[in-house]
Amino acid sequence: MPLSALEKMKSGDWYSCLDPALEALRAAARAAAFEHSTTPPDIRGNIGEKLRALFAACADDARIEAPFHCAYGVNITLGKAVFLNAGCVVLDSAPVTIGDYAMLGPNVQIYCADHHKDPKLRQQNLERAMPVTIGENVWIGGAATILPGITIGENAIVGAGSVVTKDVPAGVTVVGNPARPV
Repeated sequence: MPLSALEKMKSGDWYSCLDPALEALRAAARAAAFEHSTTPPDIRGNIGEKLRALFAACADDARIEAPFHCAYGVNITLGKAVFLNAGCVVLDSAPVTIGDYAMLGPNVQIYCADHHKDPKLRQQNLERAMPVTIGENVWIGGAATILPGITIGENAIVGAGSVVTKDVPAGVTVVGNPARPV
């Protein structure tokens, strides 16, 4: 029996991102993100109830400012005292793990989907999912973009507006497009 698009996505194989089962998961994530983003903060708390329930794991004191968007939510893990500022987008077709005390500035983008390079295959909506891991005590400046398959080591810093195309070792500061050590 052939694998479903969800099974292919989870295994890192090429899959069609327009599969109806995946669309249903994205619809649930949109509803949860909408609730989070439109509920007054004094009622919502650190993270909206539906959004928190969707996540793979989430520390009680993790906090996400509104607005927030995610693709599925089910692949997101947030450690202790994680902070995501307003406008963050996490396209979590693969696991996205954000370690304890990590801080993401406003409008940080995390992408797990790697679209096919062949234009004919890209027309078939093929992509594969590659995990993103952000270590403990990482600081990611506003409007930074983290590409698929990236690991950022603990205590690293990503400068505002940077595009991270390669892994960042622990304790290193990177800036620019593409991000390079300083």
